[in-house]
Formats: sequence, C-alpha cells, structure tokens
Amino acid sequence: MGAQLRVYKRRIKSVTATKKITKAMEMIAASRIVKAQRQVAASTPYATELTRAVTAVATGSNTKHPLTTEAEAPSRAAVLLITSDRGLAGGYSSNAIKAAEQLTERLRGEGKEVDTYIVGRKGVAYYGFRERKIADSWSGFTDNPTYADAKKVAAPLIAAVQQDTAEGGVDELHIVFTEFISMLTQTPVQNRLLPLSLEKAAEESGTKGEILPLFDFEPSAEDVLDALLPRYVESRIYNALLQAAASKHAATRRAMKSATDNAGELIKTLSRLANAARQAEITQEISEIVGGASALADATAGSDK
Repeated sequence: MGAQLRVYKRRIKSVTATKKITKAMEMIAASRIVKAQRQVAASTPYATELTRAVTAVATGSNTKHPLTTEAEAPSRAAVLLITSDRGLAGGYSSNAIKAAEQLTERLRGEGKEVDTYIVGRKGVAYYGFRERKIADSWSGFTDNPTYADAKKVAAPLIAAVQQDTAEGGVDELHIVFTEFISMLTQTPVQNRLLPLSLEKAAEESGTKGEILPLFDFEPSAEDVLDALLPRYVESRIYNALLQAAASKHAATRRAMKSATDNAGELIKTLSRLANAARQAEITQEISEIVGGASALADATAGSDK
C-alpha cells in the first residue's frame, strides 16, 4: 500500500509542475493578445484608405489592370495560407488548413491550377508530410509579424500576378487566414485579394453608394495602379498576418486555460485517491497492531494456565 501512495504523490507533483507551466503560458498568451489587437487596429486605417484609393482609381478610369480586371478565362490561381510556427493552440492551424483545402478543391473544380504559398511551420509540415508541392513558404515570424515580413511574403505573389500565366503567372490571388473576432471566437476566412472586387472594396472602405469625385491621373491611371498594386497586396497580407497572430494567441490562451483546469481536476482526483490509499494503509496498520496485541494477550493467558 505504501508503494501505491508514493505513486500518487509522484503523479501529483508532476501534474502540479505541468499546471504551473500551462498557467504561465496562458498568461503570456493573454498579454500578447492585447499587443496584437493594438497592431490590428493600427493597421486597419491604412488598409482602408488604400482600398479607397484603389477604388477611386478603378472607377475613375477604363484602364485594364491585374489589380481590378477579371481575366476572360482564368486558368491559374495562387492561394496564400497563414498558419502558425508552433502548436499548443488547439485546432487553430488545422482549421486554417481545412479552409485552404476547401478553397483549393473549389478552384480546381472550376478548372484552375493552384499554386500554394504557406506561412508557418505547421502548414509547411502538413503539406510536406503529404508530399504536396509548395510554391514558396515562410516561417519564424507568425507570433509577431512586421511589415517587412509582409513585404517579403508579398513579393513573389505580386510577381506572379504581374506575370503571364503561360510563364507561370496567376490570374487570381486568394488568402486564407484566421480572423480575430473576439477572445472566444476566431474564424478561418477565405478572401480573394486580386482581382479586386470593386463592390466589395467600396463596402470595406465605406464608399459604397457614395459618389466619388473625378480625378486626373499623372502620368496615367495605369501607372498609378502599378504603384498601388504592391502597397495594396502588402497591406492586406500584413493585416491578415496580424489577425492570424491575434487569433493564434487567443487559441493558445484558451487551450492553456483548458489544460490548467484539467490539471487542477486531475490533482483533486489524485489527492482523493492518495488520501484513500493513506487511510487504507493506516487502517491496515491499526488492524495489524490490534491483531498482534490480541495474539499476544491470548499467548500470555495460555502461559498463565
């Protein structure tokens, strides 16, 4: 019985140490969420105004440009999937991967070839394990992305959009990331970045139904769109990276809180079992003492006769 009690004590000690770790990780994730939320809020006005500018240029000119013009027969699309570099975040990465898989199947069903670009080690590992082709990948910054990281990710995507499909270019650019809605809710979303839907852009920038002023473009509307294209893609990718980072921290916090609560329940269960084992050990010792005393009394009484 003493060996069993030692096992329970050892397990309680181990689970208590794990609980301390998960609690610390929960608090770290909670502090990072606040920072990520501030970054999302700070990046949104720039992205909104940039979308407003693109909408104004597109509606004020008849220029055909990859940023705003649908291909007559799109045959190739690029999908950027944003996952995490680390685990311990519940179903965060797997949900984003599932959304990307659904989007890829839909695009292939429309007769389009799909080039997959991935941010985060989890997504790279998923595709690598299944030996699926990846056009390009990035990792190491998903917890705290910067605008420089967004530019690095956007560069090959912008080049692919500007290139002819016969030479490996794409007609469409899609992005899959996890949108941060609240501490409890994070939802994987699929957005088409290019070609830009003017109706959706007007809705996002708050210009839907608004009569935009007439503009003169110098040197030309096409040159203005060429200048805006990289900025637009970079800002949207940066905003998506920040949303994904906030969502990942929220998912980690939720997962670690669940782990901490489960560890607490397990400690209670093990403590009850340890107390029962200790009580059984004490009862057995008392029974042995009483039995020994009784046997000694009987032996003494027999010798007196």
